[in-house]
Amino acid sequence: MVQREVLDQVFAALSDGTRRDILVRLGEGPATVSQLAERAGITVTGLAKHVKVLEEAGLVATEKVGRVRRCRLGPERLTDVTAWIGRYQRLWERRMDGLDVYFTLRKGTEP
Repeated sequence: MVQREVLDQVFAALSDGTRRDILVRLGEGPATVSQLAERAGITVTGLAKHVKVLEEAGLVATEKVGRVRRCRLGPERLTDVTAWIGRYQRLWERRMDGLDVYFTLRKGTEP
């Protein structure tokens, strides 16, 4: 099972709208911190703090090329989160299937 600390860190990183927007943008391809800041309408320093949180959570990877820091998605942690969510999704699907069977059987016994 995925470690609780990893999930806590990832969900905390995803709890901020700006950070989710960064991930959406990086889903289109790599970008520099400056490009991300311009799109978000915040300072480079402010955006760099968001990127650091995402990087520590394993959601973003950065690389310094000269004076420019390039960012790209780091899908490893999303895989962990997807696996965790999938477990509960399957649980709820089984419960809903059972409820569907119950109502189908009940419907058949009503006059």
